[in-house]
Amino acid sequence: MKEQLDMNRIPQHIAIIMDGNGRWASERGKQRSYGHQAGVDAVRTITSECTRLGVKYLTLYTFSTENWNRPADEVAALMGLVLTSLEDEIFMKNNVRFRVIGDLSRIPEEVRAKLHATEEHTAGNTAMTMVVALSYSSKWEITKAVKEIATEVKEGKIAVEDVDDEMMSRHMETNFMPDPELLIRTGGELRISNYMLWQIAYSELYFCDTYWPDFDEDALHNAIASYQSRQRRFGKTEEQVENEE
Repeated sequence: MKEQLDMNRIPQHIAIIMDGNGRWASERGKQRSYGHQAGVDAVRTITSECTRLGVKYLTLYTFSTENWNRPADEVAALMGLVLTSLEDEIFMKNNVRFRVIGDLSRIPEEVRAKLHATEEHTAGNTAMTMVVALSYSSKWEITKAVKEIATEVKEGKIAVEDVDDEMMSRHMETNFMPDPELLIRTGGELRISNYMLWQIAYSELYFCDTYWPDFDEDALHNAIASYQSRQRRFGKTEEQVENEE
């Protein structure tokens, strides 16, 4: 479907909730970890295609703070998968910079060290930034931002009147990139699952039944085509938007 896309209207930031790995594996009589491994292959595919299309930021919901409640063996397998999947090829071949957001204090030290090393090693890459949300939840992020701002008020560094949405955004984990224009959720569920609630205030939402391991280039093109078919109003009327075009 690539030829049907308007290459001048490719979203600069796409956020994805990669759902369906476990169900994909179960339907094949495999362990959930098999699905997570297949999901890594999909990450490689979508990263390459987003870079080729000119997307500048790709944010992937990899592991939520709530996921710590999963069985210990699955959590351990996921952490091991994070460790082994941070390979040079996916980043250096595509000129992709790697960034990570989330409560990294809960991440095993070996994994945390590898995350930071990958961030440093890819810091000079310029085609696209892949952001992995790891041990992340939006409620955690917003609470953290409020605490930081409250501390600054208490210490007299800022006045309460100075607090606005721009200040909140500066205290978010995502303060180095624009808000996503498009949020994709695979796997058939119709919910946001505590992901980037502050940042998706005006994002276009796209839900599909495809499990993440099966989400390929064509599926990505379908999501972008859906995004391009919509009129983004930001609170204005349809007539106002059309008059501005």
